[in-house]
Amino acid sequence: MKKLLLTSDGFVNPIIAKEFLKLFGKNPSEIKIIFIPTASRTPEELVYVKESKKELIGLGIKEENIFVFNLDKKLNYDDIKNYDSIYVCGGNTFYLAMKIKENGFDKIISKLVNNSKVYVGVSAGSILAGSNIKVALPFDENDVNLKDFKGLNLTDKIINPHHDEKEEKIIEKFEKNFGHKVLRIKMDKHF
Repeated sequence: MKKLLLTSDGFVNPIIAKEFLKLFGKNPSEIKIIFIPTASRTPEELVYVKESKKELIGLGIKEENIFVFNLDKKLNYDDIKNYDSIYVCGGNTFYLAMKIKENGFDKIISKLVNNSKVYVGVSAGSILAGSNIKVALPFDENDVNLKDFKGLNLTDKIINPHHDEKEEKIIEKFEKNFGHKVLRIKMDKHF
């Protein structure tokens, strides 16, 4: 069974954090995470990456159990098969998709998820988990001229994080033009 946790803002909402920990059945200090910050390229986006990592540590995950992988080299499945989760940060969806496919890590992610590893998507990481990432075009600049808008297809849904009622017409137009329903994830709230 696939274990996907697709969010707008990671673990800002403590209920989401609690549900995340339930997916493992082990002490948080034993959880090992592959942390992908690649989509974040601007100083503003990098602030969110730091926050995401602090949230994981705040849940009791040891810093040494968080393997930061920026897709700057190739990894084999066997090198990371013992990790429990893949945490894919937000940022530019198109850059992230290009780097993951270019690196071949898309196939490794699929294999990990199909072997019951937990996939956590934050913003762009959530969009990428879906069947198609073109939904991000009104919100992210496709500055890498990506032509292939296929997502990782971890779910057959098209994901729209940060959904705001003000953008509903944009999403409805996308659904009409694309002929596919979009799963809307509302902004996470502090509780």
